[in-house]
Amino acid sequence: MKALITGASSGIGRDIARALVCRGWDVILVARRAERLMELKEELGKHAQCVRCDVSHTDECMKLHEVLKDQDIEMLVNCAGFGICGFFTETSLDKEMEMIETNIRAVHILTKLFLQDFMLKNKGYILNVASIAGFFSGPLMATYYATKNYVVSLTGAIYEELKRRGSNVKISAFCPGPVDTEFNKVASVKFSSAPIDSKTAAAAALDGVMQGKLYIIPTVKMKTLKFVKRLMPDKAITHFCYTFQKKKR
Repeated sequence: MKALITGASSGIGRDIARALVCRGWDVILVARRAERLMELKEELGKHAQCVRCDVSHTDECMKLHEVLKDQDIEMLVNCAGFGICGFFTETSLDKEMEMIETNIRAVHILTKLFLQDFMLKNKGYILNVASIAGFFSGPLMATYYATKNYVVSLTGAIYEELKRRGSNVKISAFCPGPVDTEFNKVASVKFSSAPIDSKTAAAAALDGVMQGKLYIIPTVKMKTLKFVKRLMPDKAITHFCYTFQKKKR
């Protein structure tokens, strides 16, 4: 069994790779930072191979699939992504465009291409790493929340299509709350509530996709937050999100 993992050089992606190897899988590690990938490969040994790729570029996503499509990959983990914080009028447009390319376009391209391969074999798993943010509007992190909304929505639609076609291919969206990774450093924010560790997140994500869950939400607190959203007006929820995000700055 072989899995392809983007964003494998750190955080959840790295710990998903470790967890998969412990479960008997081989892994293809994909990220921009070659040195980080090689460090992880040395740790995982013969069960890992590295591919340096910047998935924020469409041509590199296409090339990644072309190079690896014949390796009998059975799981795709779309984990590459990042966020930035600030008022929408003040955040960097260039950085936001890079975020959209990474968090949305790359997920879209790789999901489509590998899903087509999986459909032909009638087996395989796709794990799209989203966020609990994917169910909300997020003032002060407007673009990041919007990208995760896209991932959640896309995954949900594909899930239903696969179900209607009787396919054995499974697709899931992993939607955690705060996770202790490099995300906050990159986004220039700090935790406003206690995070779960990355290993715990990785284990929950893999258990969920193997069980065929659509949305994998690893803590009771985040599950409750999603449920409460159904009971409150949208404006009130968005006000709450602003207050929550403001504490991170």
